Amino acid sequence: MEIPGNKSVMTPEGVYIIATYDENGVPNAMNAAWGVQCGEGEIAFFLGTHKTTENLKATGAFTVSFGTADTVEISDYFGIATGSKVNKIEQAGVHVHKSAHVDAPVIEEYPLTLECTVELFDEEHGLLIGKVVSEQADESILTDGHVDLGKLRPIIFDPSVNGYRVIGEQVGTAWHDGLGLMKK
Repeated sequence: MEIPGNKSVMTPEGVYIIATYDENGVPNAMNAAWGVQCGEGEIAFFLGTHKTTENLKATGAFTVSFGTADTVEISDYFGIATGSKVNKIEQAGVHVHKSAHVDAPVIEEYPLTLECTVELFDEEHGLLIGKVVSEQADESILTDGHVDLGKLRPIIFDPSVNGYRVIGEQVGTAWHDGLGLMKK
């Protein structure tokens, strides 16, 4: 069956909360879906024009937190409110502290945060590439010192219904499950 229209259903689309300070040190956050790891210790996002993009130019730093099943409400709010019109951090009632490694806020309600410097910001194409300089994780989401996605319960954006879904169970082991086909 052909589905009318041109709405793409590329999935998964993460729910990433990008937090920055403005030129006066006021924290801001936005919800971004179009992000990916693009190299060892590098991440990339495609962003439109936002208060956040202005802040990136001013500070050269940002943090990225992962939307979770427990943070759906604030994560969605960060995507629908406009930082140029309202102090989203204050309105959401979240708590922030300054990152120890970059000039950007850490939002305490999120259990996993990457602290990043801006490696490249191409305004024409909206491309942001960041270098991850540190990772902060709450003990509650760790197993044997590693982030446990089952405990984190990250969410993805589902563009087919404009909804959020929790990333599910592990169904295989990378670089292992296909080894049997190597012998054929």
